[in-house]
Amino acid sequence: EYHVIFPPMQNSPTGKPTFHYGWVIVFAGMLCILACLGFGRFALGMLLPSMAATLHLSYSEMGFISTANFLGYLASVLVSAHWAGRIGSRRLIFLALLTVAVSMALVSRATGFLSVLLLYMITGIGSGATNVPVMGLVAAWFSSGKRGRAAGFIVIGSGFAIMIAGRLIPFLNRWIGPEGWRTSWLILAGLVTLIAFVAFGLLRDGPEEKGLAPVGADETAVPDDPGPSVAEVNIYRKGVIYHLGAIYFLFGYTYVIYATFIVTTLVRERGFPESLAGIFWMWVGFLSLFSGPVFGTLSDRIGRKAGLMIVFSLQAVSYLLIATRLPGMFLYLSIGFFGLVAWSIPSIMAATISDYVGPKKSAAAIGFVTFIFGFGQISGPAVAGVLAERTGSFSSSFYMAAAFAGAAIVLSGFLRKPQLTGSTGKKVSGNSRAGLSALFPG
Repeated sequence: EYHVIFPPMQNSPTGKPTFHYGWVIVFAGMLCILACLGFGRFALGMLLPSMAATLHLSYSEMGFISTANFLGYLASVLVSAHWAGRIGSRRLIFLALLTVAVSMALVSRATGFLSVLLLYMITGIGSGATNVPVMGLVAAWFSSGKRGRAAGFIVIGSGFAIMIAGRLIPFLNRWIGPEGWRTSWLILAGLVTLIAFVAFGLLRDGPEEKGLAPVGADETAVPDDPGPSVAEVNIYRKGVIYHLGAIYFLFGYTYVIYATFIVTTLVRERGFPESLAGIFWMWVGFLSLFSGPVFGTLSDRIGRKAGLMIVFSLQAVSYLLIATRLPGMFLYLSIGFFGLVAWSIPSIMAATISDYVGPKKSAAAIGFVTFIFGFGQISGPAVAGVLAERTGSFSSSFYMAAAFAGAAIVLSGFLRKPQLTGSTGKKVSGNSRAGLSALFPG
């Protein structure tokens, strides 16, 4: 005996499904990532050179400012899934984005290292409390075979933010002068506030609020007595979650070194003017627009393990090319490789975690794995800043990043295909769209 979980979607006169609201969720999620991570984190790379000159920051202090942001991020991801369950993802995202906006506005008034450190930590708290529930919505709104693509389109928000920052910040610095970074923080804070209200208007916590099934769901009915559910899985007892956490840690450790210090390296060590460094950073942003959708979709087709290994290989090459201080063309290749795969790991990881634990546990699992990832983000810029302080160059830091990316390739190679237990007691492959859509009706 069966009962219908969700009303069927309305069809167009041609018999084809109409546009699914899940893609509105993707658009709103992309704006949220643009605000919380793109403006809240990745704009820092463009702002640091002028901030360092005005506030007299050392290499190590620059690293610790980035680390403080990740400390806040780390603290918030521990509790964000819990609060999303209590007040709803939509409300939590709105409040978290307002926290990001207010803290960024206050950074614009900072007078020294300590005030920037503390305020930017609060920015990190808001960023984590936005990112985790946004990525958790992917599992609620999309079936397994569509999650990589959906998460891929969400994470490109960071790329748009990088493009905006790469053009806006050098322009303001030329127009206003050494204190132009303060105006940049204020403008970015205003944009984050606007996005908070737009997202609140568009986001919904689940497809049932619209009377829909998840995007890509092949069935809308399940047995009355489904038996053991993947929702009962204890994520903290699954070894694969720690395996994924280790991989995500290595990504956090390595990519943030590049994202935080590449512009500083170009300006201080390679002698590039800030405007030209901004153009390079814009190219990273432009290329990164393709990273999430392309590699997220690729992981849907060839598997999460293969997708992760390809991405980490390209990142390792990127880090080596900038570390070796090779001329011209190799610098462009480094920036190109990094941009092409910049946000692909988060999209693949969100889909991978959902494949292993299902949508009901995905927010908690993403939060836990992101917590481990946060340790990488904390330690990466701090260690890189200290190394640069001692050696007078970031080359050693980029070599270190390349070695850690190599370790991530090896760990990714040992991942097994996800196997989830359904109502019949049989194991269902994480790559089976029909099987998973029956298991996860929403």
